Amino acid sequence: MLNLRKLVIEGTGMRFVRFQSGRDLPRYGWVYENKVGPVDGSIFDEYRRQEATLPLDSVRLLAPVVPSKIICIGHNYVEHAHEQGEDVPDMPLLFLKPPSSVIGTGAAIEIPPQSHQVEHEAELAVIIGREGRWIPLEMVKNYILGYTIANDVTARDLEQRDGQWTRGKGFDTFCPLGPWIETELDPADALIRCRVDGEIRQMASTRDMVFTVPQLVAFVSSVMRLMPGDVILTGTPAGIGPLEANNVVEISIEGIGSLMNPVRNSVMGQIT
Repeated sequence: MLNLRKLVIEGTGMRFVRFQSGRDLPRYGWVYENKVGPVDGSIFDEYRRQEATLPLDSVRLLAPVVPSKIICIGHNYVEHAHEQGEDVPDMPLLFLKPPSSVIGTGAAIEIPPQSHQVEHEAELAVIIGREGRWIPLEMVKNYILGYTIANDVTARDLEQRDGQWTRGKGFDTFCPLGPWIETELDPADALIRCRVDGEIRQMASTRDMVFTVPQLVAFVSSVMRLMPGDVILTGTPAGIGPLEANNVVEISIEGIGSLMNPVRNSVMGQIT
């Protein structure tokens, strides 16, 4: 098991988790001083917190939401667009990842046999808290429940071969999310770091985004209805790089914590 003690505890807001204790069914909870307390009701509506008594390292942390959709933003950092040989877009570039790609912290990223170039992409993820369509820019904060960390894992060779991104971005396990939802974060200037086996690969601030979080939420809501639990991945900074079996990739965002996932091969439905 990965050392969950490294996840702890930054920021000042509420931290919601989805967790599983023993053979109990998954449920929502909240984190306080390295302990987890169950939440009764819905974190998207009315809820009541129970006392936090379960040690954090005694529970299994799951992806913090089960989204109806994951909307991603391409080339939202200038240097990343340049490293990909692309121009900076004049409006947000949208694509989708399937909900079946979601895993939580500690779960393994599986390299599919179809690809020989799987790469990490560290990103800030926005968790939508209420249903919305055509959300005005000045009202966006009322529709955000909080933020988490994402890895937009990508089979780069397939993405380039296909000429569109569905297959290269859509494999099972290609959207790690976690470790929890941080409800109080300034998304305008948060430091993002990605390490693979302890080596820093990516490091940048969200202030380098081409389009801000409010601009992204407003734009996406002009295209599609956003539902509670939907996730918007806000783009990755420069420094994307390869993942191989037996790597451990750790993404940290200032004010949230760390998302850690081992990497292993997947062969024709069998894990090796």
